[in-house]
Amino acid sequence: MDDFDDVVQEFLVESYENLDQLDRDLVALEKEPKSHERLASIFRTIHTIKGTSGFLAFTKLEQVTHVGESLLVRLRDGTQELDKPSADVLLRMVDTVRELLAQIEQNGAEGDLDVQDVIDAVTACITGGPAAAAPAAPAAAPEVAAVVEAPATPEEPEAKVEVEDEEHDEPEQHEEPSAPVAVNAPAPLAEAAEEGGSKRSVADSSIRVDVNLLDALMRLVGELVLTRNQMIRAADAAGEPNLSRAAQRLNLITSELQESVMKTRMQPIKQLWSKLPRVVRDLSSACGREVELVMEGAETELDRSLLEAVKDPLTHLVRNAVDHGIEPPETRVATGKSREGTLTLRAYHEHGQVIVEVCDDGAGIHPEKVGATAVKRGVITQSQLESMDNDEILKLVFRPGFSTAAKVSNVSGRGVGMDVVRANIEAIGGAVDLKSVPGKGTTWRLNIPLTLAIVQALIVDSGEQRYAIPQMAVHELVYVDGQSGSVVEYVSGAPVYRLRGKLLPLVRLSEVLGGPGTDKASDSEIYVAVLKAEGRQFGLVVDRVLNTEEVVVKPLASRFKDVGCYSGATILGEGQVALILDVQSLARRAHLSSLERTVGAGQDEQVTASSNGDRLLITKVADRRIAIPLSMVTRLEDFPAKNVERVGTREVVQYRDQILPITRLSQLLGAWSETDREVISAIVYSEGGHSVALAVDSILDIVESDDVTRSNLDDDGLAGSAVVQQQVTELLDVRRAILAADPQFFNADYAGFDMAGA
Repeated sequence: MDDFDDVVQEFLVESYENLDQLDRDLVALEKEPKSHERLASIFRTIHTIKGTSGFLAFTKLEQVTHVGESLLVRLRDGTQELDKPSADVLLRMVDTVRELLAQIEQNGAEGDLDVQDVIDAVTACITGGPAAAAPAAPAAAPEVAAVVEAPATPEEPEAKVEVEDEEHDEPEQHEEPSAPVAVNAPAPLAEAAEEGGSKRSVADSSIRVDVNLLDALMRLVGELVLTRNQMIRAADAAGEPNLSRAAQRLNLITSELQESVMKTRMQPIKQLWSKLPRVVRDLSSACGREVELVMEGAETELDRSLLEAVKDPLTHLVRNAVDHGIEPPETRVATGKSREGTLTLRAYHEHGQVIVEVCDDGAGIHPEKVGATAVKRGVITQSQLESMDNDEILKLVFRPGFSTAAKVSNVSGRGVGMDVVRANIEAIGGAVDLKSVPGKGTTWRLNIPLTLAIVQALIVDSGEQRYAIPQMAVHELVYVDGQSGSVVEYVSGAPVYRLRGKLLPLVRLSEVLGGPGTDKASDSEIYVAVLKAEGRQFGLVVDRVLNTEEVVVKPLASRFKDVGCYSGATILGEGQVALILDVQSLARRAHLSSLERTVGAGQDEQVTASSNGDRLLITKVADRRIAIPLSMVTRLEDFPAKNVERVGTREVVQYRDQILPITRLSQLLGAWSETDREVISAIVYSEGGHSVALAVDSILDIVESDDVTRSNLDDDGLAGSAVVQQQVTELLDVRRAILAADPQFFNADYAGFDMAGA
C-alpha cells in the first residue's frame, strides 16, 4: 500500500507542474494558434495525465482528459481551428483536472465532484453544438494557484532530481517585486492560511533542482569538512576552552549539514531494479527456467553517482543466477524442490555501507568442480588447490577467463563476467563476496560505499610522506615488534607475515612508490595494514599509523593519474596534502599475483625437521617444550573441546568439510597433560588432500633454528633436542609422530576421514 501511495504522490507532483505549464501554453497558443510545437506539447501533457489516471483507476480524471485529448487531436490535425470558445473550454478542463487532483490529494479519491458539465462543454465544442455555460463564479478551488512569470531557461530533464522537503514549518516568504504574480485564492483555503493552519500541497512540498547545483553544494560541504578538521586540530593545540566549544559546535553543525546534503543526492535503489523483472522474465524464458523475482529493501538509498556504476555488475549477477544458479523445472522437481525457483534481491544499510545481495535457491556452486576447472585451465596448481579451503576455492570464479559452463551460449561460458563484476565494484571502493551451499543456493554480496565524495580513511606515514588508505579496504592492523614471535619471514626472497597460520604476502609502500629499498634489519618494528584487492589479501608495510579521519576526495590532475597508485588527494586537519592510495592499483603495481605464487610455492614445500635455516614453532605439552618446524605447519587452529567427537578409538572434529583426526602429543610422547581444557590448541598438517591435527597445550613462540644449539639426544617420535631461549626443547619428528598414530596416512591411496565417505 505504501508503494501505491508513493506512486500517487509522484503522479500528483508531476501533474501539478504540468498543469501550471499547460495554463501558460494555452494562453500563448491562443495568440499563436498555428504553433504546432506548442500544440504538440499541450497534447503530450494531457495524454500523460490521461494514461496515468487510467492506470491508477481515477475514472473521472480519465474521462475529462480523454475528451480534452479528443479536441486537441482535431486542433492538431487541422480539422478544427482554435478560437476563443475552444480555448475557454480547454482552460475550463484544466481547472477541473486541478480540482480532481486536489480531491485525490486530500481524500485519496476523486470524491463526488461533478465533471459531466465540463465533458458536455468540450463535446459540444467538438461537434459544433451549443456549449454549456461556464459558471459565473467557480466553486472554491482546492488550492492556491500561483503563476510566476520569469525569464525562460532551457530545460534539462535528464539532469534534474527530485528533492523532497521533509520540513513542515511555515514556508519562507520571498518578495519578488519585479515578477508579476497571479494568485487565485479560494475562500476556504485563504481563511485557513489566515488562521495559521496552512497545509502544503504535494506540489509545494517538493522542488526540482539541477544536479549541477547539488554537485556544487556537495563540493562546498567538502571544503567545510576540511575547514572543520583544521579547526578541531587548531582548537586542540591551543587548549582554549572557548575555542574548543566553538570547534565542537562547528563539528556538530558541519556533520548535520553534510548528512542533509548527502540525502539530496540519494536515490532509492528501486530505480536500478526497475528493469530487472523484464530481464528475469526474458532470460528465464530463453533458458527454460521458471523464476520468481523477490525484491526486498527497494527503498534503500544510494548516492546517484554510484547507481550507474552498480547497474552492470548487478545485471550480470542476476543473469548469472538465472542461467547458472536456478535449475530447470524438471531437475528441481527430481531433487524435491518446487518447479519455480526464487531469485531474491535484497538491499539494506550496514556499518555505513549499502549491502546488496543477489540470492538464489538453485543448485549452488560445488567447490570440487570449481577446483578441478581451475587446475585444468592452469589458474592454480594441484598442490595449491590441496592447501585451499572451500571459501578460497569458490573465490576462484573471480579470476579472469574462469568459467564452469559446459558450453558457450549467448548468456554464459565465455569466461568474461565475474572478474569484471569485481573490478567494477572495487573501482568505486566496494567489495564482492560469495557464499554458496551445494544443493541449497548461492548468495552474491556487494558492499558499496554510500558516497565517493567524503570517506573515512586511515592516515599513515611512509618515509617523509603522508598517505590516506580508504577505511573500507582495511581489514585489520598488525604491529610487528619481533618480541613475541611476530616477525617478517622470507620465502624465495619475498617478505611474508604468518597471520594466524597462513602466509600473508607483504608489499612495502616505500618500494612500490619508487622509494629506496629496505633491509631485513628494519623489520623489527613495522606496521602492517591487511588489505584486500582483486580477491587477494596482502599486507601493506608502512612506517607509522597515525589515525582515522574523514577526508574529502579531491580529483587528481592527469599527470598523477598516469602514475596509477592514487585515486585522489585530500587536505588533512593540519593543512598537509595527502594522496589517497588506490589499493587495487597498488596490488597490480607490486605484482601481487607473482608474489602470491612464490608464497604459495613456499607454503607447499614440506621439509624435514633436520633442515638448516628453518623456523621453529615452540609449543608446550605438559611440562615439556616441543619444537615443530614451521614448514610442517599448514594452519594453527583452536577447537572448542565440546566439538570433539569419536570415530572408533580416534578423536575427531568436523573441520572444513572433513572429519579431522586429532593426535594428542601428550599421549604420544607419554607426558601427563590436563584433559579438561575448554579449548584445544592444534597444529594442522596437510598432505595429499587430507589433514591431521596435532594437539598441544599451548603455543609459546617462533624462533630461528640457526640460533639453536642442537643435540642428537632423542626419544620415540623426536628428531633430537636443542637449547632454545636457554631452555632444553625437544624437536618433534612430525612424520614419525603422525605415522605412530595413523600408519596409513602417507600412503598414496589413503582416503583420510572424508565427510562423504565417513
